[in-house]
Amino acid sequence: MATQITTPISDRQATSVEELGFDPQRLTRVRESVVADIDAGRCHGVSMIVARRGEIVLDLTEGYANRAENLALQKNSVFATMSVAKQFTNVLALSLVERGLLKLHAPVAEIIPEFATLGKEKVNLYHLLTHTSGILSAIPPVKPDVLMSIDKLTQFACALPLESQPGERVNYSILLGHTVIAAMCLKVDGRGRSYTDMLREELFEPLAMQDTCLGVRADLAPRLCPVKVSYENIPALLPPEAVEGLGSLLATVGCEIPGGGCITSIQDLHRFAEMLRRGGELDGARILSPAMIDFCTRNHTGELRNILFDMWTGTRNWLSYPANIGVGFFMRGEGNLPGLFSPMNSARTYGGFGAGSTGFTVDPERELSLAFLSTGLMEDSYHFERIGALASIVLAAMSD
Repeated sequence: MATQITTPISDRQATSVEELGFDPQRLTRVRESVVADIDAGRCHGVSMIVARRGEIVLDLTEGYANRAENLALQKNSVFATMSVAKQFTNVLALSLVERGLLKLHAPVAEIIPEFATLGKEKVNLYHLLTHTSGILSAIPPVKPDVLMSIDKLTQFACALPLESQPGERVNYSILLGHTVIAAMCLKVDGRGRSYTDMLREELFEPLAMQDTCLGVRADLAPRLCPVKVSYENIPALLPPEAVEGLGSLLATVGCEIPGGGCITSIQDLHRFAEMLRRGGELDGARILSPAMIDFCTRNHTGELRNILFDMWTGTRNWLSYPANIGVGFFMRGEGNLPGLFSPMNSARTYGGFGAGSTGFTVDPERELSLAFLSTGLMEDSYHFERIGALASIVLAAMSD
């Protein structure tokens, strides 16, 4: 599909790609790169939207929803968000901070008293949002019914010791940290809602994210792309069978995994990214304040590295680099860093990324948002590189 202009989510008059500061010919290189990856089997399919000042300059859908069955990806296909679900939970929690219901500095145990054991007494929401809590990093070794239950998995977390002291290290928590955040949100909400309903009513419905939910709604199931990997025989944070097994869980009725269990479409992820770019508001629905976004989109982890990614200093021969994590978001920061962002992105660029397949970025200086969903999961380090490379192609097509 060729590069095109579609209806903007802002109320401004749609303008041409050139008027938005892009060279159309250079922008076509994005599609060429995506198609090359699909043809080479590095992934199976891609949906991607790039917008500037709220107007879409690139909207492409290529490849397969299910390569094994030769099913083409559609513009209304829905995808497992993987860890991009964390940003949905993060934004909800931050909105509760703005209401005074949660506090970034207060110990988790003020809300969940049974959490105050085995060194966890001082862990707070800020630690959980910056992945510096010391809570279990790996996927919890529990039965599926526990993994899919916020209440049961929080009870499991309460009985665990820390891997490190709060604030001492950045060690990305794949699932457990965000289950605890969700439990905190439910506690202070106090209405007896499920977390699925809370996310829908507080975030997805106000933003008109009609194809986004925690777990899988019956009406979305026919459009859901299966979670399949495209790699084999290479070192990975999670082996293919673990990734695909998690994908199967996400399609289970009643599954609530706040750290990775949401479903979304490319149009909805674009709306979420645009809400952030616009300072926390979209089409009259204000979710966060500009002040909160300004606070959260700074490097809050200094020079600390992300220990979960240490394996890539060996498997990819990468140099160690700062984690650059804000309060709930990854940050571009300064320097020549691998993946996630383009070196050409401004330093305050931020976003979220999910295992081998998903991501979004917001470059506030260039008024640019990028939303990306794919099938055929790559190994994470190659996926991070891909996102950075595509962002570079987009930025190289800008003329101002």
